[in-house]
This record gives sequence, structure tokens and C-alpha cells, in this order.
Amino acid sequence: MERTQSMAAMEQGADLQPWTREAPAIRSHECLIKVRSCGICHSDIHMIDNDWGTSRYPLVPGHEVVGEVVECGDAVRGLRPGTRVGIGWQSSSCGTCMDCLRGDENLCDRSEGLIVQGYGGFSAHVVVDARFAFPIPDGIETDEAGPLLCGGATVYSALRYAGMRGGQEIGVIGIGGLGHMAVQFAARLGNRVTVFTSSPDKAEFAATLGAVDAVMVGEDGRPQTKRRFDIILNTAPRHLAWNSWLNRLDSDGTLTFVGIPGGAAEIELGVLLGKRRRIMASAIGSPAVITEMLSIADRFGVRPMIETFPLEEVNRALQRVRDNTVRYRAVVKVA
Repeated sequence: MERTQSMAAMEQGADLQPWTREAPAIRSHECLIKVRSCGICHSDIHMIDNDWGTSRYPLVPGHEVVGEVVECGDAVRGLRPGTRVGIGWQSSSCGTCMDCLRGDENLCDRSEGLIVQGYGGFSAHVVVDARFAFPIPDGIETDEAGPLLCGGATVYSALRYAGMRGGQEIGVIGIGGLGHMAVQFAARLGNRVTVFTSSPDKAEFAATLGAVDAVMVGEDGRPQTKRRFDIILNTAPRHLAWNSWLNRLDSDGTLTFVGIPGGAAEIELGVLLGKRRRIMASAIGSPAVITEMLSIADRFGVRPMIETFPLEEVNRALQRVRDNTVRYRAVVKVA
């Protein structure tokens, strides 16, 4: 194989178009993956538009990749040709810093993103550091696995490091692409889950995911409840009346963010002090946490709701994600 086919943005903000590039060669610690499907995340759109100033063109998006191992470098252990694997946002880390040595490779200062330093899953083949190619459990369908690798890993990791265990009161703000997976993880691991939404029609949907209650968010951005929670997870990229939400946390409760509103947030430190509350944010997950998340998703039936598109309709799928009309994750069938 000398060449491989991709769908690429040739310049900032452009539609994707067919692009033939040199077939990727693998190094001793890498794997060559034949792509079968790939989810679409809002981060793909940020990269197409160069919103973060890190994009290089031609840019091949797609970082919720699922496919089969075709070839492994001679230093790779634990994977072999034919293994079905998934790849998320991260494609490598240094392996030598304290974060990596602690098993927090996702916090590595020299981590690499699949579509930042390399080429993503809207392509016939992808090359990745084998440490970041995760075997997919047999019980998870290929098209459903992709969104778990980024969105699923993000919400599971955030809940886990906020202290989720079982028997807790957990609130989830937003019931979109991230929130609908967060509700499932929290509920199926034995917690009482309340969804906070500004859409009345989503209350019944939340119940099908395992939520026991749905609470409206007022126009003033405050939660319309007096109950207290061990964890509140925000998945929505909008500012709310955060001090009111902090007051809805119980002692040692945590407000954790995976949806990040732009600009500064005004917080009264005294709201944290009285009940030893805390605020944190979380992105993606380490290889160990992603592996754990996939196992839990398999055993407890956590699945993203997806809409699938053929590769030739990838631009339509991207526009649907831009317009926020996908319910709730878009997946492109590559091969």
C-alpha cells in the first residue's frame, strides 16, 4: 500500500474533500488501523475552523475512530492484526513525565492529539501509538463504540475523579451529546441521577436513560430545586448562576465541568468554604480510565444514541453537528 484515501479540509473552515496522501509508515511502537467508522465531535469542527490556533492543513478530522489492526510495530505487545480497536482524542504521550508515570497520560504536557499532530479517522487508515489503541469489547457495536472513546471517556473520567462511587445524588446539567451518556454511567453504577435542562421535552427522555428526576433551569440560570447533590456535572457550554449551583452541593460536593463556557466565571469563595465544596474540570481520560470505561459500558449497557452517515455525506453530517440537530452523536461509516 503506497497511498491512502482521506476526506480533508484543505483550508480553514472548508468543506471536506477527497484527498490522497502517502500511506502512513509505522514505527516500532505504533499500529496501522483500517478504519471502519468514526464519530464526529464538536472538537473536529473547532479544528476544521482553527478555533484553537493549532490546525494544520490539509486537515483530516475524526478522533472517535473504530477499526481493525492491520499491522503492528515490532515493539507492540497485546495487539495483533485483526483486533478491533478504538482511538480517541489522544494519540501519544511522552511516557516519562510524572503524569505519565502516575498513569495520567492525558495530563502529559507533551501529549499529542490524533488530528493535531497527525491525521484522523475520516480516512482509510490511521497510524497511532499502540498504547492509545483500545480493544473494543465484543458486546459493543462498531458504530456505537466511537462516541464512547471521546464523549463517553470525558464524562466518565469527570465523574470518576469528582468522586463518583454508588449511592450518591448526582446532577447532570444538559442532556445532549455528553449529558445523555453521563446520565447512563451515573445511574447504572447505582446513583440517583437528576437531569437539569431548559427543554421540557427532554424530561421523559432522561427517564429512559435512568434519571429519576428532571429539573428545569430558570431563565436566571438557577436550578429550580432545594435538594443537595454530591456531584453536579456541567455538560453545557453556557454560563449559569454558578454560585446558586454551588449552594446545591452537599458537604464535600463537587461541581465539575466538561462543557466549558467562554470567558470568566464569577465565584464567591465563601460558598465553597462553608461546606468544603470544590470546583474542577476534566478532559478526556487516561488509557487506564478509557479501558475501564469501555468495560463498564459493555457490562452495564451504556450506549450512545447515534445517527449514522455514509462517508460521502460527511459534510452534511458535520453541518448537522454545527446546527445541533443530531440526536445525539453523529457517526460516519468509513468502510
